[in-house]
Amino acid sequence: MQLFRIWFRLSRPMTLGVRAVVENADGQVLLVRHTYTKGLFLPGGGVERGETLIYSLHRELEEEGGVRVTGEVSLLGIYSNHKIMRNDHVALYKVEADAWSSFRDPIGAEISEVVWCDPRSPPDEATPGTKRRFKELYFGIEQGQHW
Repeated sequence: MQLFRIWFRLSRPMTLGVRAVVENADGQVLLVRHTYTKGLFLPGGGVERGETLIYSLHRELEEEGGVRVTGEVSLLGIYSNHKIMRNDHVALYKVEADAWSSFRDPIGAEISEVVWCDPRSPPDEATPGTKRRFKELYFGIEQGQHW
């Protein structure tokens, strides 16, 4: 993993990713567990060369969450993710319950588990950044600038 980060950093001086808070009709939020790292994350990933943020968001939600976006999404914020990778940024979107449909099971090489949780009481394994976003969104805590 460390070699990948070094290569990634050298090949891309600035990186940009997308993540989404995907809500279902019961107010639960989608989290995913990757096969290659610990913790539960909001689904998302890197914006590839030539992609728009929205295109990348749609692609990543299909790949990681098995979710097809069918309606409007809202940009919640853009965060610095410098603690994980210097000069990395994350755009966070919200996808309401009526703006997506499930179209496939995402379990495979990249995703080992999909969890729907109450964002007001997330699982212990949710990453610190995920928990911070939930506090901002669902408890009205002031929005931070860092993931």
